[in-house]
Amino acid sequence: MKTQSLKNSLKSGIAASAIILSTIIGSAPKAEAQTPVKNIVLVHGAFADGSGYKGVYNILTKKGYNVTVVQNPLTSLKDDVDATNRAIEKQDGPVILVGHSWGGTVITEAGTNPKVVGLVYIAAFAPDNGETTLKLVQSLPAAPENGILPPDDKGFVYFSKEKFHAGFAADLSKEEADFMYASQGPIAAQGFVAPITEAAWKTKPSYAIVATEDKAINPDIERNMYKRAGSKVTEIKASHVVFISHPDAVAKVIIEAANNAAAKK
Repeated sequence: MKTQSLKNSLKSGIAASAIILSTIIGSAPKAEAQTPVKNIVLVHGAFADGSGYKGVYNILTKKGYNVTVVQNPLTSLKDDVDATNRAIEKQDGPVILVGHSWGGTVITEAGTNPKVVGLVYIAAFAPDNGETTLKLVQSLPAAPENGILPPDDKGFVYFSKEKFHAGFAADLSKEEADFMYASQGPIAAQGFVAPITEAAWKTKPSYAIVATEDKAINPDIERNMYKRAGSKVTEIKASHVVFISHPDAVAKVIIEAANNAAAKK
């Protein structure tokens, strides 16, 4: 009888413990499911347009990302930031904002938009508060192949025809470079002397690609900017248009930024 009573007591105790444990587990706060960042906004630079992102666009959209390509007017920093913010506001959730070259200056200012959760700089400028793009351009010597011309009589800056292939797109075919020259977007010189008011990289995580064979921006300028910004840096042996010549490598960095932003939400 004593043995049976002991068994019954043990059973009752185990059952009670199970009920208590179940209650504790049930009342514990559940970890929130992470929402992947699926919105990518791509911003082009000077002497180019959004069509250069086609290879990156194709890779990202096939992986399920919602990709928007901004067409910058290139008439002022404010105009380009406004165009970028219009694209950001159209998104239905958090955004990874990507900029190439001059587009880096644009995303540095536009990236303060609350929807932006990460920045990706592709051989791009990343100015600090109060700093201009021109100051960064002049911070180290330019390559001999660099073909950025002085402003014309309308105040717009072009890249020279003679140096376009070697200085801007050396790892593309001559035919591709010739088309890019013919369709280049000149930029208003006033954009290069407009200071950043609030650098988004100070408060948002950033990723950056150094194009090691870049002749349009000295690669050491890129390294200096990205070190200052605390960016996670990837170096790719490529010309200034690394996003065209190496779309897979560039898309990989963008995806990493999106994945890490989702993990931190």
